[in-house]
Amino acid sequence: MLPAYIPNNAAAIFGGGTPLDLRYSWRGNRLLGDGKTIRGSMSGILFGILTALLLNATNQSLSSISSLELPIFPVLVILSLPIGSLLGDAVASFLKRSLGVSRGTSIPLLDQLDFVIGSLLLVLFISPNWFSETLTLPILITIFLLTPLLHLSINIIGYLLGIKKVPW
Repeated sequence: MLPAYIPNNAAAIFGGGTPLDLRYSWRGNRLLGDGKTIRGSMSGILFGILTALLLNATNQSLSSISSLELPIFPVLVILSLPIGSLLGDAVASFLKRSLGVSRGTSIPLLDQLDFVIGSLLLVLFISPNWFSETLTLPILITIFLLTPLLHLSINIIGYLLGIKKVPW
């Protein structure tokens, strides 16, 4: 799941500039808000892709010296995980803006799982065979149990480093 976890962090670090929603509104609220930017999204996708490529290279190196086998990410999955991650985050942002929830306000579980759900749904749609062969039920349960803890931990670190405005 690293190619899905990395994009939001990279977007927070390298973001800024033109908002992804180009400041358009719907029902009196911004579509996404200033926190989702074109530069951040492009950076997030790039770093997610690089992460998947690095994992593929690492897996090939490890498989030649040990019996440990990690999943290989096919090209469509390499693209789907980071794009789906940022799409899931954008959909959650849209829902929050539509409900009038101000930027930085947390909605438990939505904020921690939006990117995971987005990435998993896109991969399921784009590459259902890879999804079912690689993401078994125990792995999916582990992802959904550990992601909120990992997300909160990373956000606290980002807050302490001054990258995020709120620790959630």
